[in-house]
Parts: sequence; C-alpha cells; structure tokens
Amino acid sequence: MSAPSETTRLAEGFPGQRMRVLPRPLVAQALRAPVTGQLLVTDVGFFPKASSHGRERARGAPQDIVIVCAAGRGTCVLPSGTHSVRAGQAVVIPAGVPHTYEADATEPWTIWWMHLVGRSVPELFEAIGATAQQPVFGLGDPARVVSLIDTIIRRMERDETTSTLIAASGAAWYALSLLAADRRALGRESVDPVQAAIEHLLANASSRVSLAELAGMAGLSESHFAVRFRRATGYGALEYQTRLRMGLARELLDTTDRTITSIARQVGYPDPLYFSRQFRRIHGTSPTEYRSHDKG
Repeated sequence: MSAPSETTRLAEGFPGQRMRVLPRPLVAQALRAPVTGQLLVTDVGFFPKASSHGRERARGAPQDIVIVCAAGRGTCVLPSGTHSVRAGQAVVIPAGVPHTYEADATEPWTIWWMHLVGRSVPELFEAIGATAQQPVFGLGDPARVVSLIDTIIRRMERDETTSTLIAASGAAWYALSLLAADRRALGRESVDPVQAAIEHLLANASSRVSLAELAGMAGLSESHFAVRFRRATGYGALEYQTRLRMGLARELLDTTDRTITSIARQVGYPDPLYFSRQFRRIHGTSPTEYRSHDKG
C-alpha cells in the first residue's frame, strides 16, 4: 500500500495550468533532423500554485528535466538526498536518474518546466554545472528564463510543425545558456523581475498574458506584483497590455493598407468590433477615422 502522501500527489490538473506534450512518433522523427536532433523540447508546461503536485519516477525519466520555481516552495529527492527548492531557483534532473519531487504542503510552488532530448543536451547541462549530486541552484534572472519557457509553450500551443519545433529548440537553447551564465555570474546585480515581465510583454504585444502568469514570471504574489507593476508603468497589467496592442495597431494603420479586420487579428483581437471599441476608448477615434487623419 502506498504511503498517505503518495495517494494525494497529483501529476497535473491544476487551475490555470498550460501543458504541451509532443506525440512520441513525432519526437523520434524530429530527433533524426539536423537542428532538433541537437535539442528538442518534448514536454513543456506551467503549473500555477500547484497544490499537492508531485511525481515519482523510480527509474528516472527518458528525458532531461528542467524545472524553474517562480513562487512557493517544493522538494526534490534524488539518490544524492533531499533538496529544498524555493522561488528563484531551478532544478535540473538528468535523464535516467531516479527522482521524486513535490510541492510544499503549505506554500505550493508555481513552476515552469520542460523535458529535453538531443545530442547537445548533456554538454549544455555540463555547462550549467548542475548534477544529480547538486541539482538545485539559484537564478540571477528567473523572469527571463520563465519568459523563454512561456515562449516555447505559446509556440507549441499553436501547432507541431517543423518551424515550431525549431523555434522551441532555439528558445530552450537560449534558456539553458542563461542558466549556464547565471552559474558563472554569482553575485551580479539581479534584473528587476517586474522590468523583465514588462520586456516580455513588449516582445509579445499581440498575446494576452494573465496577471497570474506575469506574477509567476516575476516570482511575486499577484497583489505584490500588481502594486509594483502599477508603480513602474502607471497602469494595471491588463490595461498596459491593451495599450501596447493599440500602439502596434497604430503602427499598422500608419504603415500598411491592411483591413481593420486583418489588423485586429494581428494585434490579438479576433472580434474587429471589440477591437474598434477598445481603439476608440484609448484614442478617442475609430481605426478608420484615425487612418484618414493627416499625420506627421
């Protein structure tokens, strides 16, 4: 019979979670390709406030695992012992190493994670310097690593084309490079997590990101993040994103002859009428009227 803690451990199914898993035949095919054969993301996800989360793999996983704790706490048990994990730290578990990990019962973690395979992964892990003996380490810029994992999720949520797999590989390579750089730059001044979240929004202006996701990227509670974000920008996070989208819409109206419907979709609004209402709220004029005005 399993121990009581085992019966309540959940592998997934958390409110607000996001997760993508490649079909294994596609993995086998991608590993034969030149780029994705070097590094391939097979599984990726985001588990916010993952109460009762945990996994036990007595024989390890067939992939290498990277977990970034954005908030809360957890533990990871390997043959080397029990390792505590807190916000702002990452866990690296090499393929084939038996392990168990789980969220803290009173302060469950929020994690971003990915499973990796490919010929270059062992060398990248070696550059990071994390081992089965010392799998947990601090991050100098956790928000930027989280942003890259979020980028991987968004691409893999779109489709499973070769271009998507290559883009995901590139983002994962960059994330591992940042982990390696962090290990070699201990004691440097850390990046403001709110500013890093703002940079993520600037790079993904056409996508709506929830307050919970942004707070998780910054490793802060939603209330604390909201206060700091408003202090930094003068706006709430959702309003800031709306204004970014409208700025992109203005640029497209000024520089292209695309239809209003096409521009609305480009900036993340499938409903052109709702887009027009938001545009008028921000600019005091409709997109069509704005385009007709002389500017410059």
